[in-house]
Amino acid sequence: MGARTNASYNCLDRHLATSRRDKVAILWEGEPGDQRAITYLELHRLVSRFASVLKSRGWRAGDRAIIYMPMVPELPIAMLACARLGIIHSVVFGGFSAEALKARIQDLDAGLVITADGGWRRGREVRLKPAIDEALTECPGVRDVIVYRRTGGAIDMQPGRDHWWHELDETASDVCPAEPLDSEHPLFVLYTSGTTGKPKGILHTTGGYLTQCLATMHWVFDLHDDDVYWCTADIGWVTGHSYIVYGPLAAGATTVMYEGRARLPPIRPLLEHRRAASRQHLLHLADRHPRAHPAGRPVA
Repeated sequence: MGARTNASYNCLDRHLATSRRDKVAILWEGEPGDQRAITYLELHRLVSRFASVLKSRGWRAGDRAIIYMPMVPELPIAMLACARLGIIHSVVFGGFSAEALKARIQDLDAGLVITADGGWRRGREVRLKPAIDEALTECPGVRDVIVYRRTGGAIDMQPGRDHWWHELDETASDVCPAEPLDSEHPLFVLYTSGTTGKPKGILHTTGGYLTQCLATMHWVFDLHDDDVYWCTADIGWVTGHSYIVYGPLAAGATTVMYEGRARLPPIRPLLEHRRAASRQHLLHLADRHPRAHPAGRPVA
């Protein structure tokens, strides 16, 4: 009773006084081939900067945010920045329509939307901001839309409501301490797909969820400090929340992100050169293409 914690602190700050400070936290590759290797120290800085942006715009613990982004590092950065302040986030899969997006914004009663102009998937641009614009015609409660520039495609920006991520970052601070939150403080809401009816929001609280993620990283996946871990799910699903973002980062691991759809042969160099050990979610590829997954093994 009365325990205080913060998911962002556990995923970032507590590693900075250890040798993990300069370890790669996120190893990312975009579908066009661009790459980023972000250390724990740099990730802490980026998350703190975006959290300071949100704080400066008046967003506080208990507020709710929708995140609708491609699989770029700014997606976990946005999640961890929200968690840092106690803002309850709900990630919406980037392949969902404007109608599906609207339903989730309305049900969550979100006032903040974090998105991008678009992303890359299967060699083409997937435009995200137009879906936001369409959804928000029936979501008057949204007062801030923050847009990350990924593809550079032409989009509409509504004055007063829409803001470019990079422009807000120009005046951001590197310092934004994690808020001590009750261990039962809501961390995120994730909605069911809605294929059998209205999407249902599943609430995950901070302490129990993070404990489960960290325990399974050690006890189920047998994660070691020198492992590079790849879960090929999308962060829009709970598997991606747990085993791309919160679980690996809480464990101090290197987590791999790939922007497009994971398929062979385009991902073969990433598999062979990174030797990523995805002990659960690459098994369907390992069964069919064992040479492309040297670090994995089928699990019954």
